[in-house]
Amino acid sequence: MIDQILEITRKVIDNLSDKINNLLKIVSKKGIVSFELPDTAYGIPLIYALEGIKINRVDEMKKFLEEIIPKLKNQNDLKNLGLAYLYIGEIYLTLQYINQENKETPYYGFLGDTIQRTLGVQLVDGRIPAVAVLLGELNPDDLLKIVKELQEKKILTFLIGPVAEEFITAGERFGFEAYVVPVGKNIEETLYVIDWALRASLIFGGQTPGQKDAIIDYVRKRVNAFAISFGQINELAVATASVAMFFACPVIIDQDLPEIIINEIAEYPLLVTEKDYSKIVKKAIETRGLKIVVEKPPIPVSYGPAFEGERVRKEDTFIEFGGQRTPAFELVQMKDLTEIEDEKIHIIGKEWQFRYEKGGQMPLGIIINVAGKKMQKDFEPVIERQIHTFINEAEGLWHIGQRDINWIRISKKAKEAGITLEHLGVILTTMTKARFRSIVDKVEVYLYINQEDVINLRQEARKQYKERDLRLAKLTDEDVDKFYSCLLCQSFAPKHVCVITPERPGLCGAFTWLDAKAAYEIEPTGGNQPVEKGELLDPVYGRYSGIDEYVKKHSGGETETINLYSIMENPMTSCGCFECIVAVVPEANGVLIVNRGYGGMTPIGMKFSTLAGMIGGGVQTPGFMGVGVNYITSRKFLKGDGGIRRIVWMPKELKERIKESFKKRVDEEGISDLMDKIADETVCEDIECLLEFLTKVNHPALEMEPIIK
Repeated sequence: MIDQILEITRKVIDNLSDKINNLLKIVSKKGIVSFELPDTAYGIPLIYALEGIKINRVDEMKKFLEEIIPKLKNQNDLKNLGLAYLYIGEIYLTLQYINQENKETPYYGFLGDTIQRTLGVQLVDGRIPAVAVLLGELNPDDLLKIVKELQEKKILTFLIGPVAEEFITAGERFGFEAYVVPVGKNIEETLYVIDWALRASLIFGGQTPGQKDAIIDYVRKRVNAFAISFGQINELAVATASVAMFFACPVIIDQDLPEIIINEIAEYPLLVTEKDYSKIVKKAIETRGLKIVVEKPPIPVSYGPAFEGERVRKEDTFIEFGGQRTPAFELVQMKDLTEIEDEKIHIIGKEWQFRYEKGGQMPLGIIINVAGKKMQKDFEPVIERQIHTFINEAEGLWHIGQRDINWIRISKKAKEAGITLEHLGVILTTMTKARFRSIVDKVEVYLYINQEDVINLRQEARKQYKERDLRLAKLTDEDVDKFYSCLLCQSFAPKHVCVITPERPGLCGAFTWLDAKAAYEIEPTGGNQPVEKGELLDPVYGRYSGIDEYVKKHSGGETETINLYSIMENPMTSCGCFECIVAVVPEANGVLIVNRGYGGMTPIGMKFSTLAGMIGGGVQTPGFMGVGVNYITSRKFLKGDGGIRRIVWMPKELKERIKESFKKRVDEEGISDLMDKIADETVCEDIECLLEFLTKVNHPALEMEPIIK
């Protein structure tokens, strides 16, 4: 069987070589000399990762084809022929990309770095436990059932070939937020998914480009992926399956073929047959050895993270609450265990069933009372923030905002499926107990729908919001005896250790100190662990003996010391899913900050993707650091290097995002006009123009001590 696969793969390579030669002629006639794939700094990523060769020019591509491909193709083993197909396939796709006219298409094609970094936290914390690739041809009914099953199991699914076209035609919601991504119409585009998986080793794993065996081993062990192929298998499918198997990705097929086991690659079968479509997802999960626990409240619609990004538009709405249409609020309160009737849902209001069935708009006050032996007052806002997720994960339900600016919609489709007002309470009781099981023993939900009640209770809720904010605003790093680590990303970035403090949130933006504290109480053996501060060795740079000991141990000795408040002296490492990058600008004696998703150039001549490639994977890089957005306005932001006065450039969208908190912070520092003195892309994207602007506005960084000493 393996010999047949090798023979077919070699034939596919020859066919692609002919197509490449034709495309090269077309590209040459157009005068295309250099190129770049969208949203990546890795040239042609597969080749860059595995061979360490960055290709951004057509002549470099030709040289690689002439020198490397023949050597690989002449071998007769799965590894070398698989690599030859990978490389030549990626070159073929790249030539297609640079040759095409910019036509709008529903297919995603090449998968950029930004979305991978954005999904980083979900990939490591279990919200996306696996990646599935569906290809081939399948009838619409079975396809939609299989995709829905994968969505409910939180599995990110890539569609390729006829199944992608079929899914789009069906009019179903798709995209990364929906956990369903139609990559392309042609089977060769499966390589985009393999490419995406390989880049995880560079983005998160800190692997060195060219260390082929280490990168292959990383993908095999750390990327939980499987493929399901439907219908007859042609030669391209065989070649693609051979590469998938080489990376330990099992392929489940609905055809009669012998099972393939290659012990040196994986302990599980790499080619498996399952003809029953109702069992095929289960077979894939079992074959890959995954354990996926699905938490689902007893409601009549599908439930899971795949439905969280779904919008319920006005014309599709059955009923809505809040959103300035009606008074609304949501509040979590800690109570004594004796005060709560567990899982009881109270709907307070006259004729609520009639008013709900009528549809339209209603006031809504949500009060969730929780109690538990390990529950703490400070955990109230942590649980409260999850109301947004709990409601949004129900198909056909939509929630935005929080506290007293919340807005909820229930779609006509969800109403037809049987969703009632009581089901809101069911979702909140079930999921609060499921997600916070170690700190919450009892939950009781009150839903108020009379306008007078909602307005009066909202006033009481606002008092509690204010008390919380005052209490948490005063919380400093000096006030607590321990910080918390986040080791979740070590499943992808084994050398990285994130240290979270009251004044320095996680660099991914997903964890505050309170979040980490609550996570530890929920799962004492999980990824968030308490870290004793130990002796304060340097109050300006933020160096603690306990932090040094912890980081050295849990980074495997790769990092011996970190300073929490410095970018220049032993800064904290990064995994790859940071929200922003802070980079030193020596000529301006300051730093720039660029956010993930900003695709333009920065004044230091590098885009976000290039900068990100320098600092991910747990590498300590003085002068460069990944941070969360909220750290920018912390009192401890770069305290050791001069603080917020050092910022000389930020994209306009980031300025707008932090505007309110930034104003409060600079007012505290007595530099209220600082934002006006910080350049953005509308002012400049090069260093000469930046310096001219900073001089003109008399930016304070120009008068500070040298940032590089």
